[in-house]
Order: sequence, then C-alpha cells, then structure tokens
Amino acid sequence: MRLRAAVRAALAAHGIEAAADEAPQALRERLNDVYLEEVRALKARQRGGEIPLREYAAHVHALKSRFPLLSLPLSSWEE
Repeated sequence: MRLRAAVRAALAAHGIEAAADEAPQALRERLNDVYLEEVRALKARQRGGEIPLREYAAHVHALKSRFPLLSLPLSSWEE
C-alpha cells in the first residue's frame, strides 16, 4: 500500500504517522478517534460556557473542515 503524499501530510498534521504496513481503514479509524476526541472537547467547552450555544454550530463546522480526509473514500487515499 502506498499512501498519497497529501494524505500522509494530512495525517501527520493530526499527529498520526502511518506505518508502512498499516491499512488505510486502520488509519481512517485512528483519524476518526482524533476527530471524536476533538468533538467531545468542543462540546465540553460549550457546556462549560466557553462557547455560547448560538456560536456552537460555527465551531463544529470549523472543526469538520479540519478533517477533510474523513469525507474521502479510502480508494482516494492510495496512489
């Protein structure tokens, strides 16, 4: 398996280093785990009063835009 350079860079931006024998599915699961952690942290900030409820949707949208790989099919991850 050979990942596209842009995919490797996007994973690295989230602290995920791909092993040579790691399947794209496993990498996507790891990336999704990072995304879910950030969603939970964002929700905790909203519940804690740091983010007003009326601004929460904009924060969620901004967070989703930082994880474009999750919206790509796995076949697009490989060269």
